[in-house]
Amino acid sequence: MLKRLFTFLRHPTSTAVIINTLGNYLNVVFSVFFVYLLVRIISPAQYGVFSVLSSISYVLANILDFGVTASLYSYLPLHLEGDMKRAYKLIKSTFFYQTLLSSICVVLLIVLFPWADSVFFKTNAPYSTLLVTAFSVLFYVWQNYLGNCLYAAKRVMEVNLYSLIANVIKMVLIFILISLHLISVGVILFMFGIVGPMIFFFFVYRSKKNHMASVLAAPIDTSEFRIRYTFTNFIGYQLLNVGLRMDLFLIAFFRPKNEVGYYGLAQKIILTIMTTAVSITQVISPAFARIKSKKDVFPHVKSGVLYMLIPTAIFALLTVTPNWVFNIVFTHSFGETAQIAHLLGLAYLLYPAISLFQLFLLYSAKKPKYNLYANALIFIIVTGGCYFFIPHYGIRAAAVSIASAFVLSTVLLAYFSLSEYKKLV
Repeated sequence: MLKRLFTFLRHPTSTAVIINTLGNYLNVVFSVFFVYLLVRIISPAQYGVFSVLSSISYVLANILDFGVTASLYSYLPLHLEGDMKRAYKLIKSTFFYQTLLSSICVVLLIVLFPWADSVFFKTNAPYSTLLVTAFSVLFYVWQNYLGNCLYAAKRVMEVNLYSLIANVIKMVLIFILISLHLISVGVILFMFGIVGPMIFFFFVYRSKKNHMASVLAAPIDTSEFRIRYTFTNFIGYQLLNVGLRMDLFLIAFFRPKNEVGYYGLAQKIILTIMTTAVSITQVISPAFARIKSKKDVFPHVKSGVLYMLIPTAIFALLTVTPNWVFNIVFTHSFGETAQIAHLLGLAYLLYPAISLFQLFLLYSAKKPKYNLYANALIFIIVTGGCYFFIPHYGIRAAAVSIASAFVLSTVLLAYFSLSEYKKLV
């Protein structure tokens, strides 16, 4: 038994998963520390504003992925192994179109943000803070793109190293700003959304500058954008991302700012755990693209299930974490966060299983439309449940809505996956 375990752990994929997971755990440590710091220097209402604006930038950065991540994972590894010129063309083409479309969206956001904030988000943040939020979206888009290119090239260690360095430098700079009494919501957003990505860009450039000239010299080819495949995946993926943020947005719309701060902090914990599942899918996605027959399914799915037990266990652990742990980390001012985190941990237990089904359908079956259907279901249930029940039942309605959406989506994805499995020879 131990021999099989050690053999499994020595596998290159396992090594990459371990490195990426440890890297994400370090990000978790930094995230917890930053939250630990913030709740001691800003009020729950201010943290509510920070939670809403940072969620907006996170959601939009994921929306503006436009599905290019799926193309990078599906095609870039093969190009890097045999056709570097096409690899450079793919990198430049997808980056160009993603940046062009993202820039248009960011300009629209800058124009419409004050109106949207006064009508829906209701943060009452200064326009300068809204501008920082808008520009940070583009920086997050670029950081995500470069990170995904490195993941597709199996440079897992580099991604995590550069992220670690960026976190350390951000921490030092924030301490300096605190000592100078210059901390505000806008400054915090600037440090996270602009300074952090710029540090990441710098180290990527230093390590890959020998490839930059080749990428810049490559032609731009519209066919590399793969509109049909990427757009279907894009719509489905964004429905999931927006759906899983609608709870916070609707709580901000219906409930007092203090409750927004409590819920935003609990959601931050959930998002941090979700990065563990994401770190695993980033490593195992190329393997699912190699599934061509029924005999290929079991080895990849088996290893995928073993890896996904990690985030599932963390969600389960969150549901039973004592309240005093939250009080120590977040202070008694955020005491209600513990109960909310327990409910959300239970609601998100099926998230790793959903991710695994979606990998099979996207990369093995090449059927992004099934993920689109499942994610649309999640969006409808979460949005509808929160809109109709939060005014009557408060924050608990959000957790129940998410749990209901995940149960029904898992059933639907399992049905689609079984149907596609039967079609394999």
